[in-house]
Amino acid sequence: MTDAVLLSDPRFFRHRSNGYHPERPERLEAARAAIERSELSFTPIEPRPVTDEELARVHDPKFVEWLRTLNGEQGYIDADTYVGPESVAVAELAAGGTVAMVDALLDGPSKRGIALVRPPGHHARPDHAMGFCLLNNVAIAAAHARARGLERVAIVDWDVHHGNGTQDAFFDDPNVLYVSTHQFPFYPGTGAVLETGEGEGTGFTVNVPLTAGGGDAVYRAAFERVILPVLEEYRPQLVLVSAGFDASARDPLAEMTLSADAFGWMARALRGVADKSAEGRIAMVLEGGYDLVALESGLLAATRGMVEGMAVDIARDPDSEDITRASLVAHRTWKSLA
Repeated sequence: MTDAVLLSDPRFFRHRSNGYHPERPERLEAARAAIERSELSFTPIEPRPVTDEELARVHDPKFVEWLRTLNGEQGYIDADTYVGPESVAVAELAAGGTVAMVDALLDGPSKRGIALVRPPGHHARPDHAMGFCLLNNVAIAAAHARARGLERVAIVDWDVHHGNGTQDAFFDDPNVLYVSTHQFPFYPGTGAVLETGEGEGTGFTVNVPLTAGGGDAVYRAAFERVILPVLEEYRPQLVLVSAGFDASARDPLAEMTLSADAFGWMARALRGVADKSAEGRIAMVLEGGYDLVALESGLLAATRGMVEGMAVDIARDPDSEDITRASLVAHRTWKSLA
């Protein structure tokens, strides 16, 4: 048995559209296959519905009330975001299960966690569902960790799309550091370098936007030049990863070119941060990833990297103009504001 917990439940398959949609139940089949292929043992987490108190830390109660009126409905909230008859209940179960995973990490003995949840969450804003997302799982989990007494929580978002909802939730909050690397310009249009937070939270949002086509070396440079130094200076007591796998070269909805090995390397690097300041506490929460082969291989590598510390090396590219320009601006911004 490892010191890791796993949130996975067949009820997450019940979020379904009435036709083809890239955010489909088969994604969970690929994710679960990755866990099985890892040949690691996990302590299971039993999901439970999120409470109103837990939701209210992130989401406007009026939005939650409106969302619940969609129970039993089939249709679209916007051009991208659907609900099926059980979708709202499933979203509440995913959010509550992710909170339960945080409790397991804080109460021990487990130090690592993986949440295979649907629907994803990082585009869900405090008062609005969008981008395939209904409730913001990782933001609700971070807010719960704060309510449990942690003073510094870090969210690292490596999904290919910027997590605008997560950024909105903590834009004025110095107790939750939000760090994102993402294709830019791209959906949802947010995530520029100079989006750094406001008020007391100024400097605690760090965006590293990357030009389409970026691969392993570019992401490594982003981590080594910006993300890891910022995290090590912040010294989080819990690391949460918005783990999307749509920056893969195979993904049909984006234009980045990551290999599966890159996800393993990033997970291992973030495990190192957690080991230094968070008593090893780190969890990955599933976000995007719409090619099933890429999702399975990327999650397999990330699981091994986070749980076992295993990951092959990936290339460096010290001459990358893209990462030099974008990431160093982000790092200078962090150093001047934090």
